[in-house]
Amino acid sequence: MAHNPQGTDGNYDPAGSTQMFRAFVDEGTPRRPQQVAARSGSRVGLIAGVVAAVVIIAAVAWLALG
Repeated sequence: MAHNPQGTDGNYDPAGSTQMFRAFVDEGTPRRPQQVAARSGSRVGLIAGVVAAVVIIAAVAWLALG
């Protein structure tokens, strides 16, 4: 049998894979609300840009035809 040294708590992981997996799982959790906020912010910017473009085009057309 292979010798597997144990730490003081008895859960020694020589490869560290358990700790890496837990870090990976915990890493993605808090970012989801930030992504939703970023998406809603980009939608507001897009809508404002479209409205501004329509207003500018209408103003130019009004000046050209007036």
